Amino acid sequence: MSNARATVLTRRGLLTAGGALGLGAALAACGDGDAKNGGTTAATSGAWSFKDDRGQTVKADKVPSNIVAFVGVAAALYDYGIQVKGVFGPTITKGGKPDVQAGDLPVDKVTVIGNDYGQFSIEKYAALGPDLLVSTMFDDAGTLWYVPQESVKKILQVGAPTVGISVYDRQLPEPLQRMQALAESLGADVTTDKVKQAKKRFEDAAARLRAAAKAKPDIKVMAASASQDLFYVSGSNLSIDLEYFKALGVNLVEPPESAKKQGGGWYESLSWENADKYPADIIMMDDRSSAIQPADITQATWKNLPAVKAGQVIPRTTEPILSYDKCAPLLENLAKAIETAKKVS
Repeated sequence: MSNARATVLTRRGLLTAGGALGLGAALAACGDGDAKNGGTTAATSGAWSFKDDRGQTVKADKVPSNIVAFVGVAAALYDYGIQVKGVFGPTITKGGKPDVQAGDLPVDKVTVIGNDYGQFSIEKYAALGPDLLVSTMFDDAGTLWYVPQESVKKILQVGAPTVGISVYDRQLPEPLQRMQALAESLGADVTTDKVKQAKKRFEDAAARLRAAAKAKPDIKVMAASASQDLFYVSGSNLSIDLEYFKALGVNLVEPPESAKKQGGGWYESLSWENADKYPADIIMMDDRSSAIQPADITQATWKNLPAVKAGQVIPRTTEPILSYDKCAPLLENLAKAIETAKKVS
């Protein structure tokens, strides 16, 4: 997007509405050497450095240990054995349970410095004595997700360096590789059987999804999200998961670019009366707590959609936790849905 600020505001409005966020598009190569690995660990050099997706190389005298991160990043690092001290972003639901974006992260063992968009307690942040701040990025301007733009200067004054991992304009395998490289730089052992098995499971799941899509090319899959007043249909070109699914051959519903302008290129907003605009055999629904879940949708047009009547509605993890362990099931679930789907559109 040409206007990064507009991108952030668009996605903020979408979060509020529970809309169908996209996540990134075309797969890019990572290069080699330090550019590929993204950094070194104290175990090999006595110091620490990491080149993030803004092209910035962050350096420190030792490996950071007081890490504060966006909750999805924290959950991914936890899967690699890296425990952060503080998190921001959707961590705990209104009912007091761990948010879906927290994954397996033990939320009772971290300091939550902001649970909602725009919330970021600088006082709590500073009290943690952070030596690294990490978040994802949904634009090409280096905007750290869920870090309030109006507070950036004060946050930076605390003194911790920042790292951004891009989930914009690339396919899922690249940010997965980048998150693993970050975890490795922070001391994770990525050569364990657990890590290797998780990656193989992901690769096997990708092969299964490709085969399923090839066997049933006419099955149309729609990624959507629900709010009280609107039904959102995601486009694939800015989504790390959807763009990867498309690359594997999945027949995705794709709103025209002109229809996605209001959503910053990410999605089309439809009134519930027009929720049947796009024929679909499978509907993937945004599983985040900001979106209304299928069981709670009362609109008649929703209930009358062929995919809904056929029971062919599955969750979509709209903001994937970037570990192979968490992303393999995303591919497996979609593959299974396509394998068992009936043509109803």
